[in-house]
Parts: sequence; structure tokens; C-alpha cells
Amino acid sequence: MKEKKPIAQMWAWTIKWNIKDRGGVLMLDIKNLTIRLKESGFTLVDRLTFTVKPGDKIALIGQEGTGKTTLLDCLTDVEAPFHVEMKGDIRKKGVIGRLEQDITERYAKTRTLDFFVKDDPRQEPLPERYEMLKNLREVLNRLGFPMEAYHDDKRIGDYSGGEAVKLGIARLLMRDVEILLLDEPTNDLDFETILFLEDFIREEERPILFVSHDERLLENTANGVIYLQRIRKRKKAMTDCWRGTFKEFADQRLRRFESDLMIAKKQRAEYKKKMERFRQIYQKVAHEQDQTVRNPEKARLLKKKIKHLKSIEKNIEREKEDFKEIPEPEEPIDIAFSESVTLPAGRRVGDFHIDKLEIDGRELSRDIRLVVRGPMKVAITGANGSGKTTLLKALRDSLSEKENLRVGYMPQDHKELENESTVLTFLGVADRKTEGRVRKMLGALGFEREEMVVPVFSLSGGQKTKLCLLRMILEERNVLLLDEPTRNLSPLSAPRVRSVLSGFQGAIIAVTHDRAFIEEVFDEMYRLDSQGLHRI
Repeated sequence: MKEKKPIAQMWAWTIKWNIKDRGGVLMLDIKNLTIRLKESGFTLVDRLTFTVKPGDKIALIGQEGTGKTTLLDCLTDVEAPFHVEMKGDIRKKGVIGRLEQDITERYAKTRTLDFFVKDDPRQEPLPERYEMLKNLREVLNRLGFPMEAYHDDKRIGDYSGGEAVKLGIARLLMRDVEILLLDEPTNDLDFETILFLEDFIREEERPILFVSHDERLLENTANGVIYLQRIRKRKKAMTDCWRGTFKEFADQRLRRFESDLMIAKKQRAEYKKKMERFRQIYQKVAHEQDQTVRNPEKARLLKKKIKHLKSIEKNIEREKEDFKEIPEPEEPIDIAFSESVTLPAGRRVGDFHIDKLEIDGRELSRDIRLVVRGPMKVAITGANGSGKTTLLKALRDSLSEKENLRVGYMPQDHKELENESTVLTFLGVADRKTEGRVRKMLGALGFEREEMVVPVFSLSGGQKTKLCLLRMILEERNVLLLDEPTRNLSPLSAPRVRSVLSGFQGAIIAVTHDRAFIEEVFDEMYRLDSQGLHRI
């Protein structure tokens, strides 16, 4: 018996990095790239082949857990990340620069100055980086980051999420890089910086590969799409590549989904008809054969006919091998608030007046006034660090004191959810009857059976968002306070979530910079600054 090689040896990765002189054509060439998790053996990326050329703005999209950030890790580093194995061919010409997704978390204790002169918080400063600081003021001005908010000794964790992202973009722009990888660049950014980022991506000559859930950003910038998907109940990876705008991709994908679904159903319907006709003929011949005990010649002919029919049956069965797979929709989201959850039109939810909005003794805003009545939907925007999250928490504390309101709160960073409770415990499952209903609803949100019993902290940001939404539905909350609720949702499934919230008959107060969300859901929009809330 031939000895089998260990899986690790069989997967000894064959990645080839080819960095040529910078005078050549800038590009990132990926051929038959497969990325697999070491521990589970699950394939995240399956035989991806794609070329990123100068001027390309390629959007990398897909639902949570499909490997978008891991793919960027593999493209950035010379060696595969410790938790995956790679196989394929990657060739890059030029230096890659990467905007990380978790800047605040990774660099929380890093001084601002060290952030700009280090590539990693654990390494020593790089002397050549100090020379680049001469352009810092100009870059920060372009990003709308006031110099008075910048301090060399301030820790990155002391900035707001949006401010930290701006510092990350500034560090990237100051370095001599030729291929840009951006991981969720719009997370926590205010409108002005998002618009700047759109212009930057659209006009930049260097190739850019970016991950984003912002539909408007995708529509306004992308000229290509790499779509990572899990099919067959999330057991199999599939990669789809598209040259063209995001809107063209979404429209084409919808048309292809409908066409593939129609073809798949037609094939199965025709197969069913053929098998029914076959069984009728076969049963008739078999019956005749049973009646020919005293007629050997007829029995011989019928036996031959039975053999021929079995051959026909095999041919019909063989047709199933060519069946088109029934396509699976992106992130099945099939839940809604109960129609009984309502607030009468005009009923006062809250009449808020906050003299001073403060955090850690620092004044963020003053003389804040907001009146909310049922079933209003109010969006709050504002510059990074203006205090939007602090305001939302203050509104939550005020509304929670009212006995006639059932208030639901969805935090932005989900840290409040990171405890040891499992998904089912978090949703308040108390008996088998409740568990069956909750499991069904979790399935409608795309959760697999195994994911329903894991600790909440192990879930992705998008899954935590869906979990918060489901808990508010189960608890029949009639006032929702939402802090950037769509920031981690797939751009192909976000429309369904917007539809659920648009049809909600209670009141919503949300902090958001999601333009599609604002356009489709909200009745009123306010901007928060140091002088209060201003209706837009």
C-alpha cells in the first residue's frame, strides 16, 4: 500500500513572490490561489485567478467569515499567516501598503508619533520614517483632521474610531507604496472623510484592492469585484470575479441567480416527468411479464424489453450529473418585527434637553435638544469625535427610565456583548419550545447549527449585529437605539435589513453615516457638533 504524505507536506505552499524594479508596470497577478484553514481544513478561497492593473479599483466583498481579511493578509505578507495554508501563484510588482481594519485595537497603547515611525507596535522605530513626518500636517489637513487634535504622546486608543482610521490613512499616504490594500476604510468615518476617501480611490492612479460594506462607496468607485462566497450550507467556498462597476455586478448577479434558478428547476421538473413516464411504462411491462407464464416466446421478448428499459433508466439517472446547482441567495435574511409592535402616530417618545454632553470631564457639545414622537425614524451624523455614541448612550439611559417604552440598544463595537454566554443564552432561550422558534429564526439569518451554541464573543461583527437585531425582535422592543448598525453587513444583504427597519412601526434613533441606510429608512436627519444638534 502506497504511503500517504502528511497533509501539511502535501500543502507545502508554492507561493512565488516576484518583485521587480519599480519602473515596470504596477500589478498584482493572482493565479489559482487557494487558502485553507489549518485547524478545520476548510477552504476559504478556492482557485482565485485575478489580475490587478494600474488604475484598478477592485472591491473585495462577501459575508462574514468568508476570508476577505485573510486574503488581504496573504497578499500583504511574504509568508502565509500562521492559521492558514496557501497554494497557488502570487506575483506583485511594486510595494504593497495596507490599511488595517483593527487600528484602534492593535495600536491602542501606541503613541501617535510611534504609530507613524513603526510598521508594528512591537518593533523599534524606523529612522527613515521620521523624514516622512514633514508631510504630516499637509496630509492631515487633506483628511480634515485638525492639528490641534494631534499630539505626539497621545495613545491611538484615546482617539475616536474615525480619528484612528484617518491616522491610518495618513500613515499610508505618507509612505512610498505602489499597490494599496484597504480593509474597511470607511468604518467610523464621518461624511466629509468618506467623500474625501471616495475621491481619493476614484482618482488615484495606483491600483487599489479594498474591502467595504458601504454600498455607495462601492457604486461610486469600484471598477471590478472579487466576491467570496460560501455555498452548500456554508460548507464550500466559491469565488466570483467581475470586471465592471459594482451596480453592474449586482444586477448581473441577480439576473444570473434568477436564470440559474429557472434552469435548475426546469431540469429537475423535466427529470421528474421522464421518471414518472418511465415508471408507468416499466410497471406495465413488468405486469405483462407476470402474466406470460405459459407463453415462453412473449416472456423472452418482455424480458429483453425490461433489460432495455433498465438501460433507459440509467441514462435518465445520468442526466442528474449535468444538473445546474440550485443557486443559494446571499445571506438569507427572512425575519421581521411583529405587526403588534407599534407606537401611535404623534405619541411623544422623548423630549430631550442636555445642557452639556461630556466624556471624561471633556465637553463635547452643549444645549442639545431633540423631540422624538412615534413612529419617527431619526438619523444622527457628525464629525468623528463629536460625541455621537456618547449622546446615544445618554438617550438610552433617559429612555430606559420610562416604564411604558421597551427600549432596545445596539452598540457600535459590540464589546458589551463579549461575555461567556452562548448565542442561544444571549437570546433568552428558556425551554424547548422557545429554542425551536429561535433556532428557526437564526437559520433565517444565515446561522449554521454549530454557530447557534458558540460563545457570542467568537462571532464576527456582522453576526453580532444580526444577533442584536434578532433579540430586539424577540423582546418586541418598540424604540430602537442603533449605533452604526449596518457597518458590518454585506452590501448584498444590507438591503433586506434596511427593509426590515423601514417597515418597523416603532421609533428609531440611529447614529449612522450609511447613505443608502439614511435615504431609505429615516424621516429626519440631524448633525451633532459642539453647539448641539442641528436638523439637516
